[in-house]
Amino acid sequence: MFYLPIIPRLQRMFASMQTPGHMTWHHENKKSVGVLRHPSDGKAWKHFDRVHPDFAIYPCNVRLGLCSDGFNPYIQASSSPYSCWPVIITPYNLPPEMCMSKAYMFLSCLIPGPSNPKAGIDVYLEPLIDDLKRLWNGVLTYDVSRKQNFIMKAALMWTINDFPAYGMLSGWGTHGRFSCPHCMEHKKSFTLNYWKKPCWFDSHRRFLPKNHVFRKNKSL
Repeated sequence: MFYLPIIPRLQRMFASMQTPGHMTWHHENKKSVGVLRHPSDGKAWKHFDRVHPDFAIYPCNVRLGLCSDGFNPYIQASSSPYSCWPVIITPYNLPPEMCMSKAYMFLSCLIPGPSNPKAGIDVYLEPLIDDLKRLWNGVLTYDVSRKQNFIMKAALMWTINDFPAYGMLSGWGTHGRFSCPHCMEHKKSFTLNYWKKPCWFDSHRRFLPKNHVFRKNKSL
């Protein structure tokens, strides 16, 4: 397993003359009501600000996202089974055109191996988790634009992954009756009579209530 520490790279974003001003973009560019331009306009960001006001009050504190998925680096997958799991950290303080560019997608972990790490991925993520804990408490950082030190904190806001990887990262069982973390006990699955397994066929359909205003709105 290869681990590339993220703390020095986040500190360098304040040490470079090109990026410190962009790290407070999410705070200085006030949101337009009803327009989703950036993750800072979304409900998750605003909910986090309400729950952690001491963190949100400082614009220099960094909001992070984690993305991970596995792939086989070899073309002939059947002849040489192999698994490679990159873990990428992205700072979302930046403007939309920057936070989705390659330069600011930080490869933090690379987990190679003959098979999928599955639930054991927690072991490989331990160095990253230790750094995230340090960042939550704060690390001393120099801001070249203000020419002074400050305590930089960071929080992992969300993960971006497909459903199997979601189960690995969160520990949620993505198989069985309660595999949907959103539906929970309101699931629409049913058990097959002769196979005794949960089936989700046609369970993705959702209908509006009969008296919903959208049912009579012909402009939609």
